[in-house]
Amino acid sequence: MLKEQLQNYFGFNTFLKGQEDVIGKVLEHQSAAAIFPTGAGKSLCYQLPAMLLPGLTLVVSPLLSLMKDQLDFLLANHIPAARLDSTLARDEYSRILASAKNGELKILMIAVERFKNERFRSHLQKMKVSLLVVDEAHCISEWGHNFRPEYLKLPAYQKEFKISQTLLLTATATEQVRDDMGAKFNILKDNVFVTGFYRDNLFLQVTPTETSEKKNRLLQRICETPQEPTIVYVTLQKTAEDVAQFLCVNKINAHPYHAGMENEKREQIQNKFMAGTLARIVATIAFGMGIDKEDIRRIIHYDLPKSIENYSQEIGRSGRDGMPAICEVLATRDNIHILENFIYGDTPEKHSIFQLLRTIKENKGFVWEIKTVKLANELNIRILPLKTLLVYLAMEEIIRPKLTYFEEYSFKYQTEPTKIISSFEGERKQFVTAVMNHCHTRKVWTQVDIPAILKNFNTDRQRILTALEYFNEKGWIELQSKQAVEVYDILTQAFNIDDMAEKMYALFKKKESLEIQRIHNMVNFFESDACISKQLAGYFGEHLEKERCGHCSFCKSGKAVLQTTTELKPLSQFEFKTITAEFTQAVGEQFSEINLTKFLCGIYTPVFSKLKIKKLPYFGILESYPFLEVKNWITDKNRR
Repeated sequence: MLKEQLQNYFGFNTFLKGQEDVIGKVLEHQSAAAIFPTGAGKSLCYQLPAMLLPGLTLVVSPLLSLMKDQLDFLLANHIPAARLDSTLARDEYSRILASAKNGELKILMIAVERFKNERFRSHLQKMKVSLLVVDEAHCISEWGHNFRPEYLKLPAYQKEFKISQTLLLTATATEQVRDDMGAKFNILKDNVFVTGFYRDNLFLQVTPTETSEKKNRLLQRICETPQEPTIVYVTLQKTAEDVAQFLCVNKINAHPYHAGMENEKREQIQNKFMAGTLARIVATIAFGMGIDKEDIRRIIHYDLPKSIENYSQEIGRSGRDGMPAICEVLATRDNIHILENFIYGDTPEKHSIFQLLRTIKENKGFVWEIKTVKLANELNIRILPLKTLLVYLAMEEIIRPKLTYFEEYSFKYQTEPTKIISSFEGERKQFVTAVMNHCHTRKVWTQVDIPAILKNFNTDRQRILTALEYFNEKGWIELQSKQAVEVYDILTQAFNIDDMAEKMYALFKKKESLEIQRIHNMVNFFESDACISKQLAGYFGEHLEKERCGHCSFCKSGKAVLQTTTELKPLSQFEFKTITAEFTQAVGEQFSEINLTKFLCGIYTPVFSKLKIKKLPYFGILESYPFLEVKNWITDKNRR
């Protein structure tokens, strides 16, 4: 029966390993998890049930761009699916929401942040959701390699919107992470399916390479079979640009791909690569998640990956057609400090944590409202660590997230206001009149004064928003919302600020230490005295019987030894005043040794954006030096 449905909807004759087991549990209305390697068919585990379950399947992802290929695949198979994102035109956005509410849509893809969106939440209440799918589900675990604070709220959202079952999907979860994921969503251990991570068609190559030789080695590799689809992974955006340019100069057409590029440009490059008109991409890890190109023959890590999990995920994009593929790391110890420095850059300073706690303690009343970006700038904490800090405080039961609302609602009239009012009768007409009387037009846009409506008419905020959305759906107005405000309940102010700041800071230092350890685990993994494939499988809890796979560089030529090949000149040879004077003057009273360390190591922090610090000379001049070594050098200089 299931195989007939598989053929009917997707044209496949057989299931891949594990798919039928997962789908069976979902169709029995049980929650489940699919831990399959990259390219092993996780997506089908929700795509087929979506067509067989009565309501809508809601798919949540950390990044909507990850979903592009899945959506293209669904639409090509005539499956009614859509994604909601900020790039959609108003009419398209409204059409998708209407289809989701009236049952025409079977799959709706959203970014996790949309659950906080006041407008979306009101629409979601009217959708019949049968299944919540959490893609990249390892993001919910602090033990995972890509923890996302927003993911921790998903179990609460599931309850709030009365979604009866969940399906978790990921390619990279160790046993500890699997247990954590399952516990958070109350998934039975028997419903967690792990198909194994070993792939016999991938040749895993670790090639010790001097930094000065990496470009030539890369060129040589690509010239061996120039037309084979290839992804070259790098750490920094500027390296992506530089390496792509080098290849082009040497008559190998390659394009860079990174998060600093325009969305439209990135999408064009991805589409060309998927269509086969572009064979080579030089990318940061912004590229590849969610793409489904079967014939990628080469993954080359020009720089070391961030962790064993990242390595597994990135090489998993090759050879999905089952044919041989080469995954090579041009390995050196030279860039390890750059990877470490990104981690140090995410740890907030203790006085910033103290400042946040003081704000909570001194807040009048028990409702606390924040604008995340504004608060990040005030505290000089990057957005993701700030969200993590707020989650930590919620776990301490100091605050509790309540809702997100928009401070500003405005619209353009598409229909005369008198005509809108005349479409209603009785009490409804009085209500709509009150709404319209408290909207103020300035040239093109009309501002909605919600506090004034609430003061002058006996109603609530939700009814006003429902009315505005209805006018928008009717095409009478073009509605937009701005300035998201996060609302928290303050559960207690009876805490010692110093003690709590110390505790929160310790949590970040522990997280920092774990992430640094991941990098060193990865280097040890590449240098180990054993089969690479066997070790990789073992890391994710899969035991291979044979000692040697026969298709990795260890089995072919023995252990790799990574060298430090670029000698850094001593910090004492840098003219301290020359490289720090303009920065010190620009930041003024916001100077701290940590901020100066971040500046010299090329690490972004919110205060830099406001003061245009990245444009100063010497930004990133010490990016290859260890963060702690630079910090100690600065401390020593300031003591003199």
